[in-house]
Amino acid sequence: MATASGSRPNIIFICSDQHAFRYTGYAGHPIVKTPNMDRIAENGVTFNNTYCGSPVCTPGRACLMTGMYPSDVGSYCNSTVWDGSHPTWGVRLSNAGYDCRATGKFDLHDDFERGFKEINVSNGHCTRPDITSLFRSPPCYRIGERTGVDGRPRDERHRDAQKTQVALDFIQNESGDLDTPWLFWLGLSQPHPKFVALQKYWDMYPAKEMDLPDIRQDDLENLHLVYQGLRHFKRIATHIPEDRVRRARAGYYGMITELDEYIGQVWDELEKTGQLENTIFIYTSDHGESLGEHGLWYKNNLYENAAHIPLVISGPGLPQGVSIDTPVAHVDLIAMLLDLAGAEITPELHRGHSLLPLIDGSDSDHPGWTYTESHSEGNCTGSFLIRKGDWKYMHFTWYDDLLFNVKEDPGEFNNRVDDPDAQDVLQEMRSILNGLVDTEQITRDAFDAQERVVQRIAEGKTEEEFAAYLEGRLGPGLARVLASRVIR
Repeated sequence: MATASGSRPNIIFICSDQHAFRYTGYAGHPIVKTPNMDRIAENGVTFNNTYCGSPVCTPGRACLMTGMYPSDVGSYCNSTVWDGSHPTWGVRLSNAGYDCRATGKFDLHDDFERGFKEINVSNGHCTRPDITSLFRSPPCYRIGERTGVDGRPRDERHRDAQKTQVALDFIQNESGDLDTPWLFWLGLSQPHPKFVALQKYWDMYPAKEMDLPDIRQDDLENLHLVYQGLRHFKRIATHIPEDRVRRARAGYYGMITELDEYIGQVWDELEKTGQLENTIFIYTSDHGESLGEHGLWYKNNLYENAAHIPLVISGPGLPQGVSIDTPVAHVDLIAMLLDLAGAEITPELHRGHSLLPLIDGSDSDHPGWTYTESHSEGNCTGSFLIRKGDWKYMHFTWYDDLLFNVKEDPGEFNNRVDDPDAQDVLQEMRSILNGLVDTEQITRDAFDAQERVVQRIAEGKTEEEFAAYLEGRLGPGLARVLASRVIR
């Protein structure tokens, strides 16, 4: 795609952490204020049904940074990072002549080339794996999760302010002097918990006035067994006091509005320097946040709050104020990114389908469905999602399936898997999934990969030493039990 001047566009790519789609102004949320995201949506294209590659940081970002499914690149959870078997799009765009810069969160691997000139890029789980994702069957528990369901204000700005300043400095002082098209990745960390909002934004969302999650007793009674286990893993199965839930939601909303401020600063700086007309502006998030819905908090599940994320794109040659309902995924976004940059699309990138034809209304090879997988902490088996049209299918290896019509049932309370009127849809969804991946093999591969990490960490340690390593996340009792299982 060329701009009006015939040149390839510059690209700003902003990725936040744990921002669920529904908590944006442009999506119609009655409380959350996102004036800058709304402005970008008014000036560009919103994809209303975008799904992450996996609803947890490391595999979600492995997908987002490669255009491959997480299992394609050996990333299943926050202890198994991208394996370098397929290059990032940073490498692909650099090879196509782009000057690629980056700051903030990647969550990739320190040992493999990423294709960017980097300033303060973080790949935290490469060196600090989430040990709770290594003990999944049966699930362990994570002792600190329950206390995180709360919110409070803070006086200092989030570290995202410093990351944003790096991007602003590049736009102000360097971008105009480059003789090649450029891409800047800004990896922000909000609204990832803890739910601690800048005071000015905390004041914007009085805790007593915050909404509550729609939790229904019959839903909890019949919650899928895998997610019942997930609730116990996070120590949130016991009722959490209403005042803490309201504070947690207030903190989350405030963090989103602070995040929105930084996004607006980047937009304004591009406009001020006269580069907005030649720059594609992309905003998305690595995954969402459950925020109490279905009695769940944080991520690690395939319900809408955790898997369905924002995607807004604006820039030269793109229509304004367009809203697209076709289910799409991050693999499609990366196919579009390569399309925009004129980069080579090699055969292994067949997972994604460029979004540009959907945007301009031309013939598209997009299949009209999207895929997500989950193998992270608290999940006693692998799970897989297919979204097509109004329907959403969730498959759990060795367990029962779920099927929802998310247009009629946006809260995902009415499982239609046994509904005679939904059997044709169910068979179609199963056929799509089975034709795409071998779910049981991927589930086994995930467990095997996690077991290799366990053995690597335990190597050379005594039972006591390994238990001490595990204790911070698991507590002394469970740490000792698991250590005794691993080291004999």
